[in-house]
Amino acid sequence: MLRNPGARSFVFVILALYCAAGYAQGKGEETYKAHCQSCHGSSGMADTGPGRVTKTLPVTAPELKSRTLAEMINYTRDGKDRMRGFEGKLTDEEIKASVMYFRSLIR
Repeated sequence: MLRNPGARSFVFVILALYCAAGYAQGKGEETYKAHCQSCHGSSGMADTGPGRVTKTLPVTAPELKSRTLAEMINYTRDGKDRMRGFEGKLTDEEIKASVMYFRSLIR
C-alpha cells in the first residue's frame, strides 16, 4: 500500500488524467464517427465516396499535419474550402475532441 501521502496524491492525479483522456478520446471518437467519418473515413484517409468526390485530404497530408490544433478547431467550427462548419451543431468541447481524435489517427 502507499503510505506516503505525496505518493497517493501522485497516483490519484495520474489516474484522474488517464480517465479524463479516455473520456475525451471516447467522446471524440463518437463525435468523429457521427459527423466526420462519412468524408474523412474511419482511418482518416478520406477513402470514402464523399471523401473522393470532395477531394478531402487524408490525415497524413503534410498540409493537415502541419496545422496547429487551434487552426484545425477553427476550420472545423467555421468550415474551410468544401468542408462545412459545425458551429451551432456541435459544442466547442465536441469539436475539440473530434479534432483530437482525428489527429490521433496520424500514427
